[in-house]
Amino acid sequence: MEAFTQFEGTTLPLMNDNIDTDQILPKNYLKRVEKTGFGEFLFDDWRYLPQRKPNPAFILNDPAYQTAQVLITGDNFGSGSSREHAAWALLDYGFKAVIAGSFGDIFYMNATKNGLLPIELPLDVRQRIASLPASEKISIDLPRQCVIVAREEHFFAIDATWKHKLIHGLDEISITLQEEAKITAYEQTIPTYWQ
Repeated sequence: MEAFTQFEGTTLPLMNDNIDTDQILPKNYLKRVEKTGFGEFLFDDWRYLPQRKPNPAFILNDPAYQTAQVLITGDNFGSGSSREHAAWALLDYGFKAVIAGSFGDIFYMNATKNGLLPIELPLDVRQRIASLPASEKISIDLPRQCVIVAREEHFFAIDATWKHKLIHGLDEISITLQEEAKITAYEQTIPTYWQ
């Protein structure tokens, strides 16, 4: 998992409330076993017209927002099913963070486990960010737990454990591998008839 400390990038506003995981990534794309390749299907039902023609009315298809890396959205983002694929699709598309009013609990966990930073900020702050020109950048400072917009700092809460994991790029496997010497030492004590 890639470490997340400070980040600067442009935003994409999608200020709908209750965007569920089926809207983020429809269920017909869940058959893949890899974590990659899901970005092209992000918000698929909104993003494409019949015959997969890009919907010009949907913001992800607006050329001005093609390089956005921070999604600004409404309340209850990522509600619905437990599909981890929703976080994979956002990351694969290029998003590094999602700023919402609140998150579905399972989506929040899936996001943090995969290196996507979920940030909760009040509606008035999100509306100000959503109104920025497409080319204007914001900064995110995870160690200080703040989003900087036009020199204004907006602080957010995050569990200390998840903060530590994100800053150091640690997922469950890399945390386990930190104990590799102890695991190896223990395995050498196992009698051969147990193996």
